[in-house]
Amino acid sequence: MLVFKGIQKTTLIDFPGEVACTLFLPKCNFRCPYCYNASLVFGRETGISISENEFFDFLGERRDFLDGVCITGGEPTLHSALPKFCDKVKQHGFLVKVDTNGTNPGMLKQLIEAGSIDYIAMDIKAPPEKYEEIAKVKVDKEAIKESVELIKSSGISYEFRTTVLPKFLRGDDLLSIGKWLKGSTLYCLQQFSPQGDLIDKSLKEAKRYSGEELHSFAQKLKPFFENVEVRNV
Repeated sequence: MLVFKGIQKTTLIDFPGEVACTLFLPKCNFRCPYCYNASLVFGRETGISISENEFFDFLGERRDFLDGVCITGGEPTLHSALPKFCDKVKQHGFLVKVDTNGTNPGMLKQLIEAGSIDYIAMDIKAPPEKYEEIAKVKVDKEAIKESVELIKSSGISYEFRTTVLPKFLRGDDLLSIGKWLKGSTLYCLQQFSPQGDLIDKSLKEAKRYSGEELHSFAQKLKPFFENVEVRNV
């Protein structure tokens, strides 16, 4: 049974085209400095604990208002109970979106093949050769690449997305990502937010790309994708 450490009761943003709620699971196997959920990443107490039973009571009350459920973290695929939970949400008549860093392609394959999810959002940290510079841990890059290919061929809706900060990624890095993910449906460039519980508190003062610069990057990436979006500007 899963225990959630946070909930956003309504979101019009997290699940494209749907009215949804977002659930937050603890623990992550990456340590990305710009992550704004440090408490979740390190499995610290957030002051919130929501059991599956409590969540399904909530979902029943919102049946006429919500279309879907987003599951994020932390890294949701670290939890072996995730597939069973997704199936239960689907059985209640809701759509399911899962956010992932792509380190567990085995679980992603299970979720996709069982029809347990309707949307996947995978964070792309960098070109493969720079992954460990951002994740700050040893990374199985073949697993990351396998997840990308699974998602691209899944037949369900998906997006790849990258948080862009000058300290970590330049224009040529983004072009490398574009070549790697070429042919994908949707790629999103996300503006870094200095708000929240950052893993690296010094980044609160970090230089950010302007909206104009991010849109310029997006224009250069358009040949590689069906759609490119810029978010949080």
